[in-house]
Amino acid sequence: MSNIPDNLKYAKSHEWIRIEGGTATVGITDHAQELLGEVVYVELPEPGQDFVAGEELVVIESVKAAGGIELKVAGQVVEVNERLVESPEMVNDDPTGEAWILKFRTDQSLSDELFMTEEQYRQSLKSQLVKEKGG
Repeated sequence: MSNIPDNLKYAKSHEWIRIEGGTATVGITDHAQELLGEVVYVELPEPGQDFVAGEELVVIESVKAAGGIELKVAGQVVEVNERLVESPEMVNDDPTGEAWILKFRTDQSLSDELFMTEEQYRQSLKSQLVKEKGG
């Protein structure tokens, strides 16, 4: 099964989040990069950009598909990982580490209702695999 660090929180849409003080760092999970395949392009928002809940902030394109990242809260982009523009393949190599995508601040609660623990995410993936196999 995918690498699922226990120091992160997870969204059902296969993003991870790490909250440090007033800033949250976001990326995609190992499972998401496996589904995408070889990542060839990452489009990032501008630092300082305000966003609303559900707005697509990031576009990730691979040889198989394209996807986006939408956060379930409103906030402001504080920093983006510019290295992904020149080296989008980093997303495949280290999705939960060096290939973080953006950092943001929000006044909204990043509650446990929005995000799962490592164990909850692991169970969610197992349930998805069972459904996909018709069980």
